[in-house]
Amino acid sequence: MKILLVEDDHALSTALSEALRDAGLLVETSASGSEADFLVRTERYDAVILDLGLPDGDGTRWLAQWRDDAIDVPVLVLTARERWSDKAAGFSAGADDYVTKPFETAEVLFRLRALVRRSHGHAHPVLSCGDLAYDTHTGSVTLAGRPITLTAQESRLLAYLMHAAPRIVSRTELSEHVYDRDHEPDSNVIDVQISRLRRKLGSGHIETLRGQGYRVTAAETTS
Repeated sequence: MKILLVEDDHALSTALSEALRDAGLLVETSASGSEADFLVRTERYDAVILDLGLPDGDGTRWLAQWRDDAIDVPVLVLTARERWSDKAAGFSAGADDYVTKPFETAEVLFRLRALVRRSHGHAHPVLSCGDLAYDTHTGSVTLAGRPITLTAQESRLLAYLMHAAPRIVSRTELSEHVYDRDHEPDSNVIDVQISRLRRKLGSGHIETLRGQGYRVTAAETTS
């Protein structure tokens, strides 16, 4: 999952982005509303973590502009403002959830994952497709109940496909949501990683649709 963290406190931004990356998320950062506005309009993110006290304007102003322009990316507001009126302003501007500082990183992570999951239409924290299951809380993958070990990149790739299932995901969409914008994959990297996933999961679990992309299918494991 590709996340934009908008926070002008450098120490906090660094600590939180490192924690989210350690949890398997792809994180990009911004220290101002104007930069975040540019990124949200030119890049595709699965969620945005938005501080309200930005140096170039209140975060609610930027958020309201995104919503007015039909930018529907899930937004988790992160701020030191604890008054209900401030929270109400954030929700009224279009926020999906709200966390006040100081916070537990685990809470931010749980809320963020829930936002992303619900934005794809999934209520349960464990995404299942046939006998393949992905736990959005832990990032663990099981096949017919057996744990499957994946690399960090393989896990991000499978996680996005599982969130999108049964929709077909194009190569372009995978590139935008699974890989850093400064390190776009070579033409065959996605194919190589899909092949590796198939070796670990079985060839029937990830389908290639020529000219369209990939999707996870509900193939069952055979003994």
